Amino acid sequence: MLKIEINDTDHILGSKDAPVELLEYADYECPYCGQAYKVIKEIQKEMGDKLRFVFRNFPLQELHPFAVHAAIAAEAATAQDKFWEMHDMLFENQRRLEDEYLITYAREVGMDTNRFEEDFMKDEFFQKVKADFESGVNCGVEGTPAFFVNGKRYDGNWKSPEFKSYLKSLVK
Repeated sequence: MLKIEINDTDHILGSKDAPVELLEYADYECPYCGQAYKVIKEIQKEMGDKLRFVFRNFPLQELHPFAVHAAIAAEAATAQDKFWEMHDMLFENQRRLEDEYLITYAREVGMDTNRFEEDFMKDEFFQKVKADFESGVNCGVEGTPAFFVNGKRYDGNWKSPEFKSYLKSLVK
């Protein structure tokens, strides 16, 4: 079960009234999360307003040396209302997540790069990444991607059509 309720610090796409709520814990450098990113985009397109998608950071820094900074960059983008643009840019460029690329991505999504660099250094964005990670640990997340559907852990195969079918079956 999801132990940390979805709240105003989460990144959310979709209506609170959507019958299906999909929460993902992910790592921007994780290749499986890159695959899941594409699957989720398809699901969002197919389900439209029937789906509420929530994203939380879960950087596995022992495996992915650039994951924490990528997550901080996405969080810093929230200061300029560009989280989702940066989120997408990071997943679409997973093999280039070194700091110099993060600044390039900020520019490409239309951010003020000087402000982005200042925000990137602020502890509040690191703390948000840390809080997301800790919430995942509290929910039993050990790897990425990890999904919760309507508050319950989904342990099925998210790569298969079964996942889409399951989500669609929850729409009444």
